[in-house]
Parts: sequence; C-alpha cells; structure tokens
Amino acid sequence: MHFTKMHGLGNDYLYVFGEVPENIAELSVKLSDRHFGAGSDGMIYISESEIADFKMRIFNADGSEAKMCGNGIRCVGKYVYDKGYTTKTNITVETLSGIKTLKLNVVGGEVHSAVVDMGNVTVGKETDLILLDQDFTVLPVSVGNPHAVMFVEDAERVAVETIGPIIEKDPHFPDGVNAEFVEVRGRNELRMRVWERGSGITMACGTGACASAAAAVRQGYCDYDTPIKVMLDGGPLEITVSRDFNVSMDGPASLVYEGEVEI
Repeated sequence: MHFTKMHGLGNDYLYVFGEVPENIAELSVKLSDRHFGAGSDGMIYISESEIADFKMRIFNADGSEAKMCGNGIRCVGKYVYDKGYTTKTNITVETLSGIKTLKLNVVGGEVHSAVVDMGNVTVGKETDLILLDQDFTVLPVSVGNPHAVMFVEDAERVAVETIGPIIEKDPHFPDGVNAEFVEVRGRNELRMRVWERGSGITMACGTGACASAAAAVRQGYCDYDTPIKVMLDGGPLEITVSRDFNVSMDGPASLVYEGEVEI
C-alpha cells in the first residue's frame, strides 16, 4: 500500500487515495504506532464523491472514526492538487460532518496553505465538571465533532495528559469529546493545547482551534469578523468567527514523505 505522510502544524496523518479497507481499525492502530509503525495521529482516506469534488474519511490512532479534522482537510486539499487529481483552487470535500469548501493557496505549483469554510459552530451553555476533586467549567462546542473548551490561566502548566482523558470519557459526553485548554493572551490571541478524542495529545487540532475561537468570541474575549490567532503546540492557525458563528480557518499543509508498506 502506498501512502503519503502529511501534517498540518504537526498534526500528522497517513493519506491514501482509494477505498477504505475492511480492516481499517486494525490498520490505523498498526501504522499509527510511533515506534513500530509509520507514526501518525491516524489515517485519512481520500476518494471520489457523488456530492462533492472529493470525500475524506478519518481514522484515529486507536482505530475509531472521526467526523472531521481541520488540519487533515487542508492536507487533503494539498494532496489532490499537488498529485494532479484536480486543477481547481476552490474545491469541496465531503466529510461525515458535511461538505466543506477549501480555497487553496498555490505557490510554485504546490499548495502551501488553505482557507477552509468550516460551516456553523454551535456553542452550548457552560457545564461544571468535578475532575480529580476539583471544579472545572467547560463550554461544549460542536464543529461537526464534539469539543469541551476550558479557559485556563496558563495553558503551559495544565496537566493535559492527566485531565484530557478524564474529560474525554466524562458522562456529560457519552460519545467522547475533544478537550481544549485555552489561555487568553491578548485581544484576539489565544494559546491552546488539546487532548484529541481517540488520539490523545496532538500538536494541533484544527476543529479544536475553531471551537476555542468560537467559545472565546461567545465569552467576549475575542471579536467577531476579526482574525483570531490561535497558537497551538505546532504553530499558529488563523480563525475568523462571523456574527452567525460561521467559522473559517486559515493554515498550512505540508508533505513529510511518501512510503509503501506491506499489509
């Protein structure tokens, strides 16, 4: 099987053009292993779509399927353009959370970044949780996939590896949830760390950045219709939230290497 390893700000996946195999859960666990496999946060399969230009399916490092991946979809745009599957710089991609529109930034014949229309984001009411005998307040946010956004004083000091998996499995979120720990560093500037459902700590989460920006706008920390800089472990994303909470994301997409593996 031929695959292409790509990343968006360090959020890395193995990309394959073709139909999803029956043993995808086992395959994703095996190849995602960073010691005995290729090493990634999961696998993304790209195929033709009957309702959009392309279709993507996302499988986490634990074999579970995700509805949407913000960093992953930018890399899908780079994949299909750079490999000649399309010549268009505006494309649509079918996902389990709906059809997303991408505007590709092409430099020297290759895609360097993309702006993704992520659609409408829903910010719920604050929810109080008791974790490790401490009180925490989270904002549930849906970006097509579920997020729990928590504002903290210092994101660097949060024990994400300890609190993250507890939030992921909290009874308030029966299907599991992505957990974001967000520090407000200035007007329209956020620092975010993330525990991704099914993958654990990752260097970046595009949908998480969108969720965090939307939550920050709702709480009055950031402004509508203004680029919000969200600094992740792997680098910055630029998120804009409209007054009707339609969200766009601007960020890079990068090739790591091409590979082949016997399966």
